[in-house]
Amino acid sequence: MGTSTIAGVVRATCSAIWMRLKASVLPHLTRQQWLDIAQGFLERAQFPNCIGALDGKHIRVKKPPNSGSQYYNYKQFFSVVLLALADTNYRFIIVDIGSYGSTADARIFRASRMGRWLQSNQLDVPQPANLPGSTGPPAPYVVVGDEGFALSSQLMRPFPRRGLDAKRRTFNYRLSRARRFVECAFGILTHKWRVFLSPIQLAPQNVNVVIKACVVLHNYVRTYEATPDEDAQVESLPSGSDTIQLG
Repeated sequence: MGTSTIAGVVRATCSAIWMRLKASVLPHLTRQQWLDIAQGFLERAQFPNCIGALDGKHIRVKKPPNSGSQYYNYKQFFSVVLLALADTNYRFIIVDIGSYGSTADARIFRASRMGRWLQSNQLDVPQPANLPGSTGPPAPYVVVGDEGFALSSQLMRPFPRRGLDAKRRTFNYRLSRARRFVECAFGILTHKWRVFLSPIQLAPQNVNVVIKACVVLHNYVRTYEATPDEDAQVESLPSGSDTIQLG
């Protein structure tokens, strides 16, 4: 079978998987579903009013012809970016796929539909609510990200690491615990769909189709086939390098 024929089969199959599963495993969420996600972050990471963990993953690709340095990232390989918001079941809630590897996560987020939807309140996110045990003013529901993202009323990032007092260290530790869920989701995706373990030898538009198919298959497995033993193995993984250990 010829190379072009195989490429066409892969592209058509991945497109069919995405179209068939997207509505059921990557739907637009209701306000109650956002509240359920927030409850998961409160119970598992002790981080209240959190509706998702945000991060970007660089998917290795071969250098596209005549692309210059557009796909060359700070890690010194060619890539496209999978920007994802994840819940505490390591499922992807919203994804943005296919940005150039040279583009920073924060810039991708600002330009993405995900970022615009959050900023313009088009996702039916719950209204601000009091934090547990607090009598202060209501706090908004937010997503959490690393230092690469800009602080806003919709996105919470850690404090700068220098000169932290005990309260800020505790906050950074809790935020790191919450953000770890998206890092683990990327780890599960990579090790289950092993096409991500080496550079994908496809044109960028076809790479995006493959990523879409793997994302919805990942969510399908997490929704219908994940087991407690697998979750325990995932949660035993070390968190990111910015985790702050408390005495």
